Amino acid sequence: MGFFIRSLPARQAWRAYSTAASDITVKAMVYSSYGKPSEVLKWHTYPLAPLTDDTVHVRFLASPINPADVNQVQGAYPLKPAFEKLGDAQAAVGGNEGVAEVIATGKNVSGLKVGDQVVMARSGYGTWRTHAAGPPEDFQKLPPSSNTSVIQKATLTVNPCTAYRMLKDFQSLKEGDYVIQNGGNSAVGQAVIQIANAWGLKTVNVVRNRPEIDALREELLGLGATHVVTDEELGSHEMRSKMKGWFDGKPPLLGLNCVGGKSATEMARYLGHNGHYVTYGAMARAPLALPASMLIFKNITFHGFWMTRWTDQNSADERYKMFEDLIGLMDKGQLREPRWTKVDWSEDAMKHAVDAGIQGFTQGKQIVFPTSS
Repeated sequence: MGFFIRSLPARQAWRAYSTAASDITVKAMVYSSYGKPSEVLKWHTYPLAPLTDDTVHVRFLASPINPADVNQVQGAYPLKPAFEKLGDAQAAVGGNEGVAEVIATGKNVSGLKVGDQVVMARSGYGTWRTHAAGPPEDFQKLPPSSNTSVIQKATLTVNPCTAYRMLKDFQSLKEGDYVIQNGGNSAVGQAVIQIANAWGLKTVNVVRNRPEIDALREELLGLGATHVVTDEELGSHEMRSKMKGWFDGKPPLLGLNCVGGKSATEMARYLGHNGHYVTYGAMARAPLALPASMLIFKNITFHGFWMTRWTDQNSADERYKMFEDLIGLMDKGQLREPRWTKVDWSEDAMKHAVDAGIQGFTQGKQIVFPTSS
């Protein structure tokens, strides 16, 4: 289901915001200490900093609640935003991902204009709020689009970008090549399936066995998966024989792991000589054991990947090119909107959503719309 938000015409937006910018009151979910999110997250209001010649004002259209956001509030994530003065509080705003619209620009700002849609230029900025003010370098303009929803834009910078980079950066793949991954039904896994399919790549997707496995298999095949197998099937002699036939002498040279544990080790055994195995998560909370034979005789290279690090180490131009490619796929319907549920923009609803995310009781992305009426 698409969800589009109509932007104010540029002149109307300028009149509405630029002349009284300092009168805007920001509503935000903030925390002043680390801990249990339902206890440390607070609803907070503060005045938006006045517009200057060198700053911009934005309003947030949509912001998801991601697991990393929760870990950040708990103090369990490697990236910890600094607590800053927000009105009468010293705090950090929750959230890392989202899409915003420029509503005012200072006279010296040239790279952004009123009506542009932007994402955050860095992680840890804080997206669970109605408005923000800052230099244009804090924001990155999105490419134009014709058929990409606000949901897709709000959820662009983590999962689709992670899938895109892992498919591009570790192995030179060509049409018809196989990629093998676990967590095939995760948000990143589904993005991998769709991007790979659009690029003419084949995928073997490992998922946990479950009572509704047939429905899940059909769902992933509908996204473009080539094969879907369960973690229980992975180590069987029958599955080894099947995969040997699928690969026809050309085993995958790229494996993507977000699970860890025994099944992740088993998946690595299917990689061919000189393959690359990329770990970007550890959902099983179990170590990845690597037999020496994979290193010595098959010369497999093992990598870790963190999208935040890639963003910090690469230019805005490189990131924009990635956005162009991904939004191009979205415009063509080759990278679909994720399943999502709306979260009301209130303190109680946000806390409930965060708790539900911790416990895993969610269906798809949880998304809040801070400035929608």
